[in-house]
Amino acid sequence: MSKHIFTGAGVALITPMYSDGSVNYEELARLLEFQVENGTDAIIACGTTGEAATLSVKEHCEVLKFVCERINGRIPVIAGTGSNDTSTAIELSKSAEASGADALLSVTPYYNKTSQEGLFRHFTTIADNIDLPMILYNVPSRTGCNIKPKTYARLCKHENIVATKEANGDISSVSQTRSLCGDQLDIYSGNDDQTVPFMSLGALGVISVFSNFCPKEMHEICELCLNNNFVEASKMNFHYVELMDIMFSDVNPIPVKTAMNLIGFNAGECRLPLVPMSYSGYHDLKDCLAKYNLIGKYA
Repeated sequence: MSKHIFTGAGVALITPMYSDGSVNYEELARLLEFQVENGTDAIIACGTTGEAATLSVKEHCEVLKFVCERINGRIPVIAGTGSNDTSTAIELSKSAEASGADALLSVTPYYNKTSQEGLFRHFTTIADNIDLPMILYNVPSRTGCNIKPKTYARLCKHENIVATKEANGDISSVSQTRSLCGDQLDIYSGNDDQTVPFMSLGALGVISVFSNFCPKEMHEICELCLNNNFVEASKMNFHYVELMDIMFSDVNPIPVKTAMNLIGFNAGECRLPLVPMSYSGYHDLKDCLAKYNLIGKYA
C-alpha cells in the first residue's frame, strides 16, 4: 500500500460567495488559513459542500488552482473532480493535477447513474488518464448509485484508486469492504456522526462538513481514534453530535453556509436551486450554535 493521502479530519470546504453569486476569494483565503491554523489534516475543495454542481468548469478549475496555491503544500489538497460524464471528470481531474492537487475525489455518476460494471469502467477510465491518487465518493442518497463491496474489491486493484469516502450510512457494508479490500483501500467516513464507529473498523478519518466551523474538535476526535482511545472519542462525539446532525436539517450545504455566516464568516448564500433555510429551521440552527457558544465567535 502506498502512503496514505491523509489521516484524521479533512474538511469538505464550502465555497464562499458574494451576494451576486460570484466566488469570494478573499473569504476563501481566510477560510483556508482558519483551517490550517486549527489543525485540519486536509482540504477537500469543490465537492458537494463546495457547491461543485453549480460551478462552471472555468470556476471549478479556478477555485481549485487558488486553493492549491494558497495552501502551498502545507497540508494535502484533494480536488473534487467527479462528474456523471466520464470525459468531463477526466478533464477536471487533469486540470486539478496541473494546478498542484495532491489527490482527487471522484463521486459516483448521478442522474444517469450506472450499473456496478459501469462504475468499474467509469472509475478505472478516469484512473487510467491521471497520475494522482483517487478517493472514490459513494453517496447514494444524493446520486442514486451505490458502490458495492465486491465492486470496491475490483476497483482497488488499480494503482491510482487508493481510498473511498463512504457515505452510504451502512456500517455492515463498510465492514464487508474492509474484509474484501484490506489495506488496498483506505476508507474515510462521509458522515461526521459515524466517524468513530467507522474508525473502529479501520477507517483513517473523515471528510467532514462539521470541520468547516469546528476543525480543531473534529481533528481531536480523529486523533483519539487513531490512538485507539475510542472511549474519549465517543464522549466527544456524543457532545457534538447534535451540532453535527443539524448540519443536515436541510440540504447540504445550506445549513453549514448559514452556520458559517452566524459564527462570523462571510460565506454568503448558496446558488440556486438551493435556497435559504426556513424561518423555523434558521432559528433551530441558531439556537444550536448558541448552545455551543459559537454565535459571532469569529466575527
